[in-house]
Amino acid sequence: MGHWFDQNFIEPGKLPLLLALAAFVLTFGATRVITRMIRAGKGPFRNITPGGVHVHHVVPGVVLSVVGGFGAVASGRHGVTAAVCAVVFGMGAGLVLDEFALIVHLDDVYWTEEGRRSVEIVVLTAALVLLVLGGFSPLGVDGLSDDQQQGRSGAVATVVVNFCFVLIALFKGKARMAVVGTLVPFVALVGAVRLARPTSVWAKRFYRDRHRARSRAVLRAYHHDVRWAGPRRRFQDLIGGAPDRVPAPSPKP
Repeated sequence: MGHWFDQNFIEPGKLPLLLALAAFVLTFGATRVITRMIRAGKGPFRNITPGGVHVHHVVPGVVLSVVGGFGAVASGRHGVTAAVCAVVFGMGAGLVLDEFALIVHLDDVYWTEEGRRSVEIVVLTAALVLLVLGGFSPLGVDGLSDDQQQGRSGAVATVVVNFCFVLIALFKGKARMAVVGTLVPFVALVGAVRLARPTSVWAKRFYRDRHRARSRAVLRAYHHDVRWAGPRRRFQDLIGGAPDRVPAPSPKP
């Protein structure tokens, strides 16, 4: 076990990345537990409001990310300093991305439907870092054969083709597949060849006069959302907590 760990993490300099991922996940999990306790009014934790101003945890997250990021760049991939900076950066990133929705909307949407975006981006980020730890390189360059690695033209062609697949998947409204496809080319290819989401840029441009394709896209998106909306919501509620219920508007007299 020790030899495997040294060979796969220590020697290639992946230990800081592993520590950053662990700190990222643990910080996000601990933060969600604390915020849920604050929301329920349990435990010793309370919101920090100096002078009546609520300080969101994205603020210390930004500070930790800056300190850890610059420290990691200066210290390289080996040594105790690199490991410490990686942990600091992972903690900061966990705090920042836990309030990703707040940054996007510039509003306190933590316990709303819009706040679910924070959980999605955290899960996606953790999955991508895990793929990198597993040996994947952006755009799948590590998957080239020896002959392709010796020829720069083969490498460039592979990168360009996969980047085109990523862009097509993105224009088709498949953002998650596009992001994962930067690391796993097959995912980008699947996203590029499948029907676009009906609200995507691709559908509005190319399905405008193709009524059959537009109808199929709407039907497929509907079935996909019906099938996966429930499990996705339950998974997000399990990780980040259920959002506040918006009361139904009272009927007008």
